[in-house]
Amino acid sequence: MTRRTFLSASAALLAADLGNAAEAPLPIIDTHVHLYDPTRPEGVPWPPKENTLIYKKTLPDRLRQASAGLGVVGAIEVECSPWLEDNQWVLDVIEKDTLMVGTIGDIEPDKPGFAKHLERFAKNPLFLGIRCGYLWDRDLRIDLAKPAFMQGMRMLADRGLTLDTANQTVRALEDIVTLTDRVPNLRVVIDHLPNLPEPPAGAERTAYHAVLRELGPRANVYVKVSAVLQKVGNNVPDDVELYRAMLDRMWATFGDDRVVYGSDWPNSEPLGPYPKVLGVVRKYVGEKSRAVQEKYFWRNSVKAYRWKKLAADQPAA
Repeated sequence: MTRRTFLSASAALLAADLGNAAEAPLPIIDTHVHLYDPTRPEGVPWPPKENTLIYKKTLPDRLRQASAGLGVVGAIEVECSPWLEDNQWVLDVIEKDTLMVGTIGDIEPDKPGFAKHLERFAKNPLFLGIRCGYLWDRDLRIDLAKPAFMQGMRMLADRGLTLDTANQTVRALEDIVTLTDRVPNLRVVIDHLPNLPEPPAGAERTAYHAVLRELGPRANVYVKVSAVLQKVGNNVPDDVELYRAMLDRMWATFGDDRVVYGSDWPNSEPLGPYPKVLGVVRKYVGEKSRAVQEKYFWRNSVKAYRWKKLAADQPAA
């Protein structure tokens, strides 16, 4: 081999190595998983026993198994219980596993003792915020009319904590407009917006697009592109083309900087295993630049939740 041939071959190998490095697997932070243990003496308020597929002990080790080999290096637990002390139960669980970078808890802002409870749980840096909305028989629109609730929202914002909103409808999205008008420094993450289909032509569809136009420019409002898979007849297709119009709408409305990934695991399991849930959005986002993929899969979640790196394989903002 001549010196020129050797140098050319070495350069080619180096270029290949650099290319491989550039295409290294993306780290993924899953911003929406649920943890619970039905075997506890007190049981759990969710899921119901009848949902046998997911009514089982579900802790970080099971998440590791479900997402093994997919690049999931961190996760945020989102409350699935209205019981106050389950906030502490979750904190105790996730403190033992660095896969879990935080939790979104459940404290009712309009109830007596909210400030004390927020102070208690927020002392732990893994406590990233709370979830409100149309769940546990609560009505966000009614709550917005309560001075105590609004005071609680201001407390949350002043602490730099995040509000997740649950069970999206056009009405719920309109409530988020009202809330962020009143507390503009509150960071809000809209959970599972893809699960709200575009309404049929008519007044509801008009209202749907109007409220999205209103929310789109709000810098403190993020959308969780989660609960994407849908059942069609007896099947749950994973063809990205069936979901493209909805996904395009998420990106067109909120942009590259305010979309975050969440799986809704294990609530997602009746629709498919974790690889299928991730696979559809990974294929869609894979058509975009590496920078956009990073934003969706982890960078935007840092801004939305202010989580901190706990493990060597987790990215640092």
